[in-house]
Amino acid sequence: MADEGYRNANVEGQEVPYDPEQLRKVQEHPCYSEKAHHTCGRCHLPVAPKCNIQCNYCIRDFDCVNESRPGVTSRVVKPDEALDLVKKVMDQFPYVKVIGIAGPGEPLANPETFETLRLVHEAFPHLIMCLSTNGLLLPDSIDELQKYDVGNVTVTLNAIDPAIGEQIYSYVNYRGTHYTGREAAEVLLEQQLEGIRMAVERKMFVKVNCVYIPGINDEHIPAIAKKVGELGAFSFNLIPLIPQYKLAHITPPTPTEKRAMQDRCAPFIKQMRHCARCRSDAIGRLGHDVQSRIYCGESGCGESKE
Repeated sequence: MADEGYRNANVEGQEVPYDPEQLRKVQEHPCYSEKAHHTCGRCHLPVAPKCNIQCNYCIRDFDCVNESRPGVTSRVVKPDEALDLVKKVMDQFPYVKVIGIAGPGEPLANPETFETLRLVHEAFPHLIMCLSTNGLLLPDSIDELQKYDVGNVTVTLNAIDPAIGEQIYSYVNYRGTHYTGREAAEVLLEQQLEGIRMAVERKMFVKVNCVYIPGINDEHIPAIAKKVGELGAFSFNLIPLIPQYKLAHITPPTPTEKRAMQDRCAPFIKQMRHCARCRSDAIGRLGHDVQSRIYCGESGCGESKE
């Protein structure tokens, strides 16, 4: 997979010289490498229940075992429980190369995230550390993430125009102030763009998730891809809207529409085309989750299917 590692993070054809450790963070990460998702796995640790923004498409149910979407987990675990979980996963599923924190809320708004990163990094320094965030606290947290060798960061960014952003977010809570409307979208966007810039500056690989919302941000998405590509983000993951909460009335894009939008964005940044819309407690290879084997083993609920 060496050739894959030397492709430009933004536009294919331009080469960027990564060192071997950086290459590994691409080659063994199932979200950053289309080849790796067949052979390597990830383990998401659901240690972060609180969130500091409200997206108009987001409902976070912690106990819905039949749903596979971001923000869902069977239960929230404490940092020491998360470390025990990693130990069990590494014993049973050694193909897991990535430890990620993706919720079920906003990881950077929960102190448990940083304690978990510390514990896991100290015990398993060879594992790839990954984190997903809405970006609001990314500039404030970037140095601590670097301290724990978080080399892969995903930022969900759905608009670079606050007029569009205010249709997507109900509120933003930042540094003790509750923002709504256009002001909320402006505060969030400023932090997101600065956080991406700072992460790239620290040689972290940044993947940008963008929720494709027909009638709201659809014609705006290529501009988002262009902007984050210019900032040095590694890849762009277009996620079709799951219609719920305040956007339950919107019909999500079809697979054909999604592919067409990815093709429009491809000139600006590498496209991730194999996303499985992982839960916050996902374990295993993309599309072949095994977390129920771990959690059911704890509760004695019996063996489950992969």
